[in-house]
Amino acid sequence: MDEKTGNGSRNAGLSSEGPTLRLYPCVEHKADNYDDLEESEFSPLLYSSLERHLPNNILNSSRFDKAQYINKILLRYSPQSERSRTQKHREYRQKIISNYQPLHRVLYTMHATNFFVPAFIKAISENSVESFRNIMFEPSPGVLTFEMLQPRFCEMMLEEVENFEKWIRETKFRIMRPNTMNKFGAVLDDFGLQTMLQKFMEDFILPISKVLFTEVGGSTLDSHHGFIVEYGTDRDVDLGFHVDDAEVTLNVCLGKQFAGGELFFRGVRCEKHVNTETQLEEIFDYSHVAGHAILHCGRHRHGARATTSGRRINLLLWCRSSVFREMRKYQTDFSSWCAECKRDKEERIRQKVLILKSVGSQLK
Repeated sequence: MDEKTGNGSRNAGLSSEGPTLRLYPCVEHKADNYDDLEESEFSPLLYSSLERHLPNNILNSSRFDKAQYINKILLRYSPQSERSRTQKHREYRQKIISNYQPLHRVLYTMHATNFFVPAFIKAISENSVESFRNIMFEPSPGVLTFEMLQPRFCEMMLEEVENFEKWIRETKFRIMRPNTMNKFGAVLDDFGLQTMLQKFMEDFILPISKVLFTEVGGSTLDSHHGFIVEYGTDRDVDLGFHVDDAEVTLNVCLGKQFAGGELFFRGVRCEKHVNTETQLEEIFDYSHVAGHAILHCGRHRHGARATTSGRRINLLLWCRSSVFREMRKYQTDFSSWCAECKRDKEERIRQKVLILKSVGSQLK
């Protein structure tokens, strides 16, 4: 990887290992749109996101040349098995979309004034740390809560999911569940909501994450995984201790009537320290409120307590950054966001200071 040095950057473009990227994006560069790359195995959003990391001698090339350059990088880091899986999933998704008839078509395109509460829209339009902080609470470091969705949106989304589940039963279509931990729920992207949710992330989550989750890739979010989870005595009851496959996670309760189901948080950790001990100040429990969102780093360890009665249904948006994930492969110090790495680093510094003091006293 190329690293930025001073005001310039080392951007040879090609190395003995093939095409390279710059570590820091060229923020003033306006990336091209790659939506028409129909034959590509990768998401057009990946191309736009990676373009700002191209070396200078490639950055101002034609769109075709940039796409080819980026494609070489993606092919190098994406194994054939993964690309085959992606293609199969694309075909699976297309089969659903071609046969499923939506109940509320208004949900399939972004209508901000119909989806979000006015205070949230105002904060996003003002687009400042102050405007975000005005509508948010931070009951625990790195955990943000705020009112987000209008009741009618929640109702329509619940009805849409029920309609989709009815279609599944009637057609006996086998669907993929949201993740390996949830046996109930549905992937919203799989039945046509992908475009709306991508705009949801880009226009309404990215502005917040750019300023409040910078250290964990919040400024370069470029893809998502959107899904519904269902909890109840006849559904998933609880959810074990885990981290999300996301840089930033949005979790919004849609309803219905329920008791229990609190989220419990236990601190942010890198992969190396994911199972380390929880510190007292990292313990936090959160009770869901319909229409209210909780936003946190995907690496923030958490779980869900048992829903003891009724049914709790939540919308989740796992927001991801391909750039952050690629850069993370070359890093060993995560002390800017991993609490355990930070403690280790502080302890090393403390030990060095003690050694220097000891040496100093011996020399006197």
